[in-house]
Formats: sequence, C-alpha cells, structure tokens
Amino acid sequence: MWAYLAGIWRCRYFWLMLVKNDLRQRYRRSVLGLGWSLLQPIAMTCIICFVFQAILMQGENVAQFAAHVLAGLACWNFVVTSTLHGCQCLYVGETYIRQYPAPMAIYPLRVALGGTFHFLIAVAMVVLLCWVINGFANLCVLQFLLVSIVILFIVTWSLAVLAGFANVYFQDTQHLSEVGFQILFYMTPIIYPESLLRAQHLAWVADCNPVRALIDLVRKPILYGELPSTPTFVMATLTAALLAGAAGWTLARLQKRLIFSL
Repeated sequence: MWAYLAGIWRCRYFWLMLVKNDLRQRYRRSVLGLGWSLLQPIAMTCIICFVFQAILMQGENVAQFAAHVLAGLACWNFVVTSTLHGCQCLYVGETYIRQYPAPMAIYPLRVALGGTFHFLIAVAMVVLLCWVINGFANLCVLQFLLVSIVILFIVTWSLAVLAGFANVYFQDTQHLSEVGFQILFYMTPIIYPESLLRAQHLAWVADCNPVRALIDLVRKPILYGELPSTPTFVMATLTAALLAGAAGWTLARLQKRLIFSL
C-alpha cells in the first residue's frame, strides 16, 4: 500500500496538471467564472426559502434556514458530483491510461480534487453567511472543519473509484446512480430540518443515513458553533473507512485488467 501511495505522490505533477486543466477548461471564456459553481446552490436555496419557508422553517428565520439549506447543498453536491463524474473518469483518462503506466487511482483523484475546490468555495460562503447572521461565535470550533473536509474527501474519492470501475464493467452505473441519489436526496435532511423526520416517527431514516452524518460534520461547527455528536462522528468515520477499504480492494483486484475492458 505504501509503495502504491508513493507512486501516486511521484505522479503529483501529472494529476495536479489534470486538475488545473479541468478547472481552466470549465471556466474558459466564462463571464462569471468561479461564480457558476455557486449559482446552482444559491438559486436552489432561494427557491426553497421562497416556496417552502412556511412548511419547512420550523420557527427559524429566513437567514438561518438559508444557511441550513446552503450548507446541506454544498455537501450534497460535493458527494453527488464527484460520484457522477467519477463514473466517466476512467473513460476520460483512457488516452493517458494507454500511454502512461501511472497508478489508476489518480483518475478518480482528479475528480475528487476538482470537486474539493468547488466545495471549499461553497463552505467559505456558508461561513461568511453565518458570520453575518450570528457573528463570530463559531470561531472556536471552525478548526474541526479540517477533519470534516478530510473525511468528505476520502468518501468522495472512494465513491469516484468505485463508480469509475463499476461503469467500465456495467455502463448503466451512472444512470442508476442518478436515480439512487434522487431518492436519497429526499431521505436526507438537506432542504428540511431533521426534527421533521423525528416528529413523524421517522428518526431511523436520519439515524441510519450516512449522508446525514457527513453533512452534520459541516453543519454543526458552522451553523451552531458546536462539535458533531460522537455517534455522528463515528458513523461518518466508519463510512469513510468502509468506502476507502472497498476502493482499495477494487484497485488491487481490477486495475491491472482494466485496460482490456476500456
């Protein structure tokens, strides 16, 4: 494993160049530039606050509810976008795979790093919004966000690996993932508070949902100035560990034969 990680590090200039080129190509000749990465969650937050505020706000003011939704959408988009783009990462890198014997993990890493860049911009915006609303009461716990970002990065990279390999052998993976994520979106307290589920005796939907735990790793420090609960942190850590283990096993078993299936 250490030799494999060392091989990834030796190729760092290669995959960093790929990430840089992806970002440059995405915003080339764009008027808003990086603003496009924030437009979708901001627009979605505004629509939800305008249309569903009477049903979903649960006594919160509009600004606090907007911060709640925006933080949830930032995490959700990070996970979903990395997974769906990960479905195509090996096909997109096929030319390099055939010409350059680099570790196969760098192509999902390319996707995860690009997603992390946009995720950090979204998180910074949520932090600024909460500072405007609540002041600087959360400064003491914001350092925990480093742990949250690392855990989320491991999750997204692992999902990109699994989705990329699955899509090579079963090319309906991306379509099935889109359907699955659409169902999971409404089962996760992203656009509504978790208290709504518990009030309807659906607490198990939140307690058994690993995505909810991942979102709380970001929401709790920023919105409420407190550390996530121990069960939340344990669930998020176990989710990252299990996905990383599955991704590592997939790379070890399939990467040498992948070229024959592309």
